[in-house]
Amino acid sequence: MSIRGSAVTTGRHFLKFNAAGALGILVQLGCLHLLVGLGLQYLAATALAVVAAVVHNFFWHWQWTWADRNLPAGGAPLAFSHFALGNGVVSLVGNVLAMPLLVGRLGLGLTTANLIAIAACGLLNFWIADRLAFRPAGPAGLL
Repeated sequence: MSIRGSAVTTGRHFLKFNAAGALGILVQLGCLHLLVGLGLQYLAATALAVVAAVVHNFFWHWQWTWADRNLPAGGAPLAFSHFALGNGVVSLVGNVLAMPLLVGRLGLGLTTANLIAIAACGLLNFWIADRLAFRPAGPAGLL
């Protein structure tokens, strides 16, 4: 594939990653507010909401964002482990570290603080997903 073709493909993946991520944001914010509304402390609710969004996003990315890579169905468990260890850890650590600062110290609302934390993790998460979790199968690939 040419450099230009590679850039176009990466751009297409980036757009799809963000579209699926937007749905994941809705999952995360919905879970966060639901769990806080049920009485869970906001930091514990944040962690659980991130986990729900990571699982949601994996399935969208597997089936849609990187579907053109023809990833083998049997590779899903390994891809999920890479996604969870990459994107999941970045998102979980990023959100759990950012929320006390944004909510506790700066006094931002849960939604605003969570959106900032999500955005702060976004570019690194794309790189991890593109280069590690959904890397094409083959001699140099992880799957």
